[in-house]
Amino acid sequence: MTNEHSGESAAAPVTEPAAPGIRPFSIAFAAGVTVTKWTRLWAERRPGTPLEVFRAEADQQVAVLHERSADVSFVRLPVEQQGLSVITLYSEVQVVVVPKDHPASVFDAVTVADLADEHLLQDPDLVPEWRDVAAEIVDGSRRPLRGIQSIDDAVEQVAAGVGILIVPQAIARLSSRKDVVYRPVTDVAETRIALAWLSEETTADIEEFVGIVRGRSASSSRAPSREAEETAPDARVKKLGPVAKAKAKARAAAEAEAASAKRAGVKKPAATQAARKKKQSDAANAAQARRRKFGGKR
Repeated sequence: MTNEHSGESAAAPVTEPAAPGIRPFSIAFAAGVTVTKWTRLWAERRPGTPLEVFRAEADQQVAVLHERSADVSFVRLPVEQQGLSVITLYSEVQVVVVPKDHPASVFDAVTVADLADEHLLQDPDLVPEWRDVAAEIVDGSRRPLRGIQSIDDAVEQVAAGVGILIVPQAIARLSSRKDVVYRPVTDVAETRIALAWLSEETTADIEEFVGIVRGRSASSSRAPSREAEETAPDARVKKLGPVAKAKAKARAAAEAEAASAKRAGVKKPAATQAARKKKQSDAANAAQARRRKFGGKR
């Protein structure tokens, strides 16, 4: 799936001014995930609830939820999902980052077999497809990683010709520089971006944000909450069309007439019953005709 939501995002928290006593809705996101589309919609629909948006490092993208420093977190799977509600949003292509003059740079895409003789500047278990064919793993010649504390450190070593990286395309794009290039690796599994939050703390704000992320419009119907069902039990009653309305009106009139006749001890003749059914049918046909004539307008 094309990753149309990835890209560079500021790491520093972005907080909108909050009115006194109003707690901001806090959103964490993994590196490479752009949340602008969804935060813009939130601002339009919930102008009274400000947002706090910040980037969470890979080892903190779930911790921020358990620590209550974020209401929701855009995470890069896999993560520990115990106690979380998680919805997968989209997938990311994995790419190899190599020096600009590397042989792989002349191809549109490569396979792990093409990279089997390279030195990987990350934990091989993060890329099991490469690990299973890598020469340095098979012959035991793999050397320890040194001086890598961040993705920028790793890309710096790629540029120096020390080794390669295999990362999601969004990360490669975020860390791009003139002396390196990246190419898709066709036989490495795509990574997935998901939205996560604490299941036991699913608030109305979280439900609203989940709806925004899922593409629900402001005017679209939503399943009512338990409270809404209790206070407005008739909110989901289906609207009746003109034909159904005419039939219901005629039926109600007939039932009222029958009840009146019963109270008076008068048995309704069969001919009268037939006339009643005809009246209902005529009313329904007339309503249908009006609907055809006026294009559904009532």
